[in-house]
Amino acid sequence: MTALNGARILVTRPAHQADHLSGLISAHGGVAIRLPTLEIARVDDADKIKQKLAILDKFQWLVFVSANAVTMHHYYLDGGRMPHAQQTRFAAIGAATAQAMALAGLPVDVVPGQGYSSEALLAMPQMQPIAGQAFLIVRGAGGREELADRLRSRGASVDYLDVYKRVIPAIDHSDVLSLLTQGRLDAITITSGEALQNLLIMLGENYHRLLFAIHLIVVSDRIGQMAADIGFKQIAVAAGPSDAAILEAVTKCLTGE
Repeated sequence: MTALNGARILVTRPAHQADHLSGLISAHGGVAIRLPTLEIARVDDADKIKQKLAILDKFQWLVFVSANAVTMHHYYLDGGRMPHAQQTRFAAIGAATAQAMALAGLPVDVVPGQGYSSEALLAMPQMQPIAGQAFLIVRGAGGREELADRLRSRGASVDYLDVYKRVIPAIDHSDVLSLLTQGRLDAITITSGEALQNLLIMLGENYHRLLFAIHLIVVSDRIGQMAADIGFKQIAVAAGPSDAAILEAVTKCLTGE
């Protein structure tokens, strides 16, 4: 056995994003228990999205706030190609989003060198003299407003392009409930506040007391505070949202190494 020594780790990433983290856990001697608490789905108003993509030239900046935003916007492109927008520059919220943009053949004009948040992007030099500039933020429906609020406070105009929605997966989770009741679940990984809230909804209030006693690994102080307010007792914050950072936090949390 290696570092994790057979520990059972709940992986709550969406199903299409869980393979790498699950593989890392297995390679380090753990057992990955998959329970996607979010499903990424296309929004219904495809015509509205196509109309906005067709007028990209009116925006100085196109900002992708997640890898899912990059992936899902392709469903609304004719022939899978972004309309030509010579004056528009492209920004990514972090390294994972920038990588998804590169794989999609999109330019990446600005990406934070460190960090993966609205704050990190806003700290970039290109985001300072933006008065009078127009931004289009590509995101999931109902995303956080902080980025837009800060851009507007600097004199920019901001519009949204919602290209996906997050829904609770309709899946059987009886195996997770069994592990909970038997005290055989050692840690839970959470990568968003919504994933945490959905986990509580999916498993039900009768199991919250058991959940709160398990090691919880999150990817930001904001999610950690949310978890503490809800009632979780053992919370560790990973150094970042990458699978490697999550694995490192899990390992340190369970073994002290």
